This record gives sequence, C-alpha cells and structure tokens, in this order.
Amino acid sequence: MSAPVFELSSVLVIRNPVAGQRRGRRFQEGLEKLRRMVPRVEVCDTLARGDALQRARDADGDLDAIIAAGGDGTINEVITGLMARPDGPLPLGILPLGTANVLAHELGLPIPPDLAVDVICRGVVGQIHLGQANGHPFAMMAGAGFDAMVVEDLPTGLKRLAGKGAYVWQTARQWLRPLPGPYHVAFGDERVMASAVIAANGHYYGGRFVVAPAARLTEPSLELCLFLGAGRWAALRALLGLVTGRAHRLKDVRIVSVRAARIEGLSTDPVQADGDIVTRLPVDLSIMPTPLPVILPKGAAV
Repeated sequence: MSAPVFELSSVLVIRNPVAGQRRGRRFQEGLEKLRRMVPRVEVCDTLARGDALQRARDADGDLDAIIAAGGDGTINEVITGLMARPDGPLPLGILPLGTANVLAHELGLPIPPDLAVDVICRGVVGQIHLGQANGHPFAMMAGAGFDAMVVEDLPTGLKRLAGKGAYVWQTARQWLRPLPGPYHVAFGDERVMASAVIAANGHYYGGRFVVAPAARLTEPSLELCLFLGAGRWAALRALLGLVTGRAHRLKDVRIVSVRAARIEGLSTDPVQADGDIVTRLPVDLSIMPTPLPVILPKGAAV
C-alpha cells in the first residue's frame, strides 16, 4: 500500500560527510535543488557513530520527513532512530551516497542526488517491513559468518579510499584465515548446523547481487540463507555464488522463509546488519512489529 506524498514543507537531512566526500559536488547540487522545492530544509552532519540515530530519534515532530544522506550504514542508523521515536517513525527519504547503496537499489531509487531529490519531492509513501537482530533494526540483511568477519576487519580508511575494492581485498585476506563457525541455527521446529547464515529481508546483497530471490521488503518475513558446506573451498563456492547471483542454486545452500530464528556459536563472533557490526552471538532474528514509512518512486514494485 502507498499514498501520495503531500507537499513537503519541512525536512531534516542527516548526512554522513565522509560518505558524501565521494559525491560532494553532486550532493550539493541535489541539496540546492531540494531547497528550491521544500520551504524548510535543515541539514545535520554526523560527527561520530550514533549521531544519525540520535538526530533521527530526537528530531522535531513537526517535520514531514527525515532524509538519510549517506551509505547503508548511515541509513541503518537513521532507521534505528526513527523506529525509536515515541510517536512512531516519520517517513524516510534517501539520498544514496555510499559504496554499495543496497537499500536504494532494492527500492528502485536513482543514485544521482538530483534525481533522488525528485523522488523525495514527487514520489509516494509506502511501507516496508524491517528485520531486527537482538533488537537492532535492519532493512536489507543480517549475517553471521564469513561476511560478518569481512565487515568487522575492514579498515575504515581503506573503504574510504578504495570503495568496493576494499571489500574484495578484505575478502581475499579473510579467506586465508581460519574460517568462522560452525553455527547452530534454530527456526520453527528445526535446528541445523551451518558454516554461515544470512537473513535476507530484501533480495539484493552487496549492491545488486541477488542472494535470496524471493525476499521482499513488503513481506513480513525473512529469507534465511543457510550455507551448509564446510571448509575453505565451500566458502569460496559460496562467495562466487553470491557475486554471480547463483548462491541460491548451490547444492549446499538452503533457503527457508521464517519470521524468527536464532543463531548460536562462539560468543565472540560478530553479527553484521546492513553492512555494520551491531551485535555478537547468540543472536535472535525476527521481523519488527511496526513497519517503516519510506518515500518511493511512483509505481515502485518493492
């Protein structure tokens, strides 16, 4: 279900200036366009992790929308703040400035800031379901295993310099190290062993790679991707499957639709959500009870 966006009169833009450095000029052009179209535009730059969450949670209630300008990590923080608002979440607008922009791709949003502004000002408000990992909201995915280890050990400076290339470099390094897991995964009446787990809320992963074809943000369920193969070569097959969009076709990958699941393993193993480490094992995964209003392109099929 979606409804027209009424004329916006007041918005808050929460921007990660580090993510914006890579598209600084184009962001400024988009911001100028937004100011021409919306009477009141406030811009808040984040200074440290947690700033975006706090700003979104504590922002004035007379705003029409809050706009997240940054990558998936910044958007996740804004979403977390929105979901913590005592009167319920305000509509979320997105100006994608990140490396992968997974949520933007899933929602069918344009990446250039000036075109993203057109969506914000002329789109529709739809609702999406969110997952949660130990209570921390996520829009696209949460994972334990190889991908979480890559995220945890990725140097921030390298990510800023090399973008997606930093993930390739860190993945190669991680593959040569001792592999994480195994993990005990419980869902419904089943309990299985897996070397890695991805709980997909949307079907894209790491950009436009398809990990769970049936996952949709409009459905109140998670697609639990269980990587059952053990060892270094199984991990390599899984990685190649992810980047080619064929992971779901591998014989040692099982995907099940769930509303809740629990992953247990070493208590030191990290759990990533939307590309940032948010908790440690064990982790309880589920769908949040309240959906999030998001500004979408007209006719979007999320």
